[in-house]
Amino acid sequence: MSNLLGGFPRQIRFIVGNEACERFSFYGMRSILTIFMVQYLLMREADAKAIYHLFVSASYLTPLLGGYLADRFLGKYRTILWLSIVYCIGHGVLAVWDGSKMGLYCGLGLIALGAGGIKPCVSAHVGDQFTKDNQQLVKKVFDIFYWSINFGSFFSTMLIPWVLPKFGPAWAFGIPGILMALATIVFWMGRSHYVHVPPNQTTGATGFMPVFLQALSSYPRRLAGQTFWDGARGRFSAEDVDAAKAAASVFKLFLTVSIFWALFDQHGSSWVLQAKEMDLHAFGVDWQASQISALNPILVLFLIPVFSLCIYPAVEWLGIRVTPLRRMSAGMALAAFSFVAAALIQVPLDHGQKISVAWQFIPYLILTVSEIMVSITGLEFAYSQAPRSMKSTLMSFWFLTVFAGNLITAYISEINVFKGASFFVFFAALMASVAVIFIWNASRFQVRDYFEDGSAASPASETEANDEEDDDGEPAVEYA
Repeated sequence: MSNLLGGFPRQIRFIVGNEACERFSFYGMRSILTIFMVQYLLMREADAKAIYHLFVSASYLTPLLGGYLADRFLGKYRTILWLSIVYCIGHGVLAVWDGSKMGLYCGLGLIALGAGGIKPCVSAHVGDQFTKDNQQLVKKVFDIFYWSINFGSFFSTMLIPWVLPKFGPAWAFGIPGILMALATIVFWMGRSHYVHVPPNQTTGATGFMPVFLQALSSYPRRLAGQTFWDGARGRFSAEDVDAAKAAASVFKLFLTVSIFWALFDQHGSSWVLQAKEMDLHAFGVDWQASQISALNPILVLFLIPVFSLCIYPAVEWLGIRVTPLRRMSAGMALAAFSFVAAALIQVPLDHGQKISVAWQFIPYLILTVSEIMVSITGLEFAYSQAPRSMKSTLMSFWFLTVFAGNLITAYISEINVFKGASFFVFFAALMASVAVIFIWNASRFQVRDYFEDGSAASPASETEANDEEDDDGEPAVEYA
């Protein structure tokens, strides 16, 4: 790890170590959640899928609270530390009351509050450790950050589904709780090394919601020639209004990403239940259905360096600029193809044939490539496009897309209209349609790069940023 993080600020190793342990905790618990509800609490599969996605959506709604607390009151460090303790308590509740539905709901509620509340703060806290002098390292550190997430996720997804039938739910939920406690300790150990960006309450900056609500309340009285945001300019400074406007433009772009998450997080629900119908003896090993989802993190660990060192440079060498929005556009399209592959696998299962679970490697590979292009890039893009006063807030907006996507999946699962292969075909068609909308919006988006010194590049549309060059041959707008 020290060689991997060579050249980065010293404190990055504490944040990355914390993230690896925390993700082991979260994904280990999540990997057995659907199977636990079906096999141990005897819930219907449709109900288990719905609860799973409601929990995931709650975990990505609470980032709004975490981002608000961090940006306005506590700062990122204290928000992460205190909500991590809540997170640990949630794991404890699951482990102690492992046979109770009420214990399940209470434990999941506390984990959703803790895990979701720290999400925008941890991502933004990573970026805070850099300035304009070393901003070229930000993309690399987000790659490493995401690599650590999947490092923890892979080992937990392999271990915890094995622990569940061998030692029971108490240990299967207890081990992730121990790792979360370790994550909290690792993060606390770096306290004297971090760059602590104070909350906006101490700097005089204004959050997003006050500016937005003022503009909204003034909108009916808007004068000719005024824009929506001009209604807030009399009460808030031009800097505050411009910051809120920048955050809103990114959020508008991110809205369509919700459908990507509606598909992606099904590798922990509908894809697990699909694996349960398949022949789980593959490559000489008898697998648990929940273990197959470990394909996602292990593929991420392998593919991140492949894309960073080989595929992206090769595409650039062909004369095609690999901008963040182009990466995300390609990833959105690929997500649809992964569900086409899942539907093709489901067809013989619907006709009573028991095919090998090894076939799931194909949709997992396509979905993971899509994830690398959308998720890693989205984190990096959200941070670079956020003014200083909006960084945790905009990170929470990014996570809000995960909330909305899982809410959609929970609803579709609960109404139980689509069955078998048609379930996967529906999501593939939905994703393909939304990918077209995202590509259209991305081509018109104006890009700015903000870093902690407060500077920002001049705005340019995605097309202009791709094609315009300065006299020295460098792009007119650089991307983080």
